[in-house]
Amino acid sequence: MFGNIDPKKIQSMMSKMGIKQEEIEAKRVVIELEDKNIIIENPSVIKINMQGNENFQISGDIKEEMNSEKTKQEDIKTIMERCSCSKEQAELAYKKADGDLAEAIILLSS
Repeated sequence: MFGNIDPKKIQSMMSKMGIKQEEIEAKRVVIELEDKNIIIENPSVIKINMQGNENFQISGDIKEEMNSEKTKQEDIKTIMERCSCSKEQAELAYKKADGDLAEAIILLSS
């Protein structure tokens, strides 16, 4: 990025500009979104403090997981609407169908 400039000089220049870096020893980083989680395994995390503002630079092995609890609640609501049944009936059918929305609807429609 800076060519042949000595890393110590870069650190010195950043310090003069009020930029401080700190490496964070993290094992895993999870970013929780509304419908899924972004999981970063084996992360390299750098905390950058620039004039009082803290920022994080994160890199690593990225994977995404759906938020299963939110998905489950949405599926149960769909079952209740499609089958005109109670929440308890929908939950029971969902459990019997091992979380398969279509199968749960078929169970209650039979």
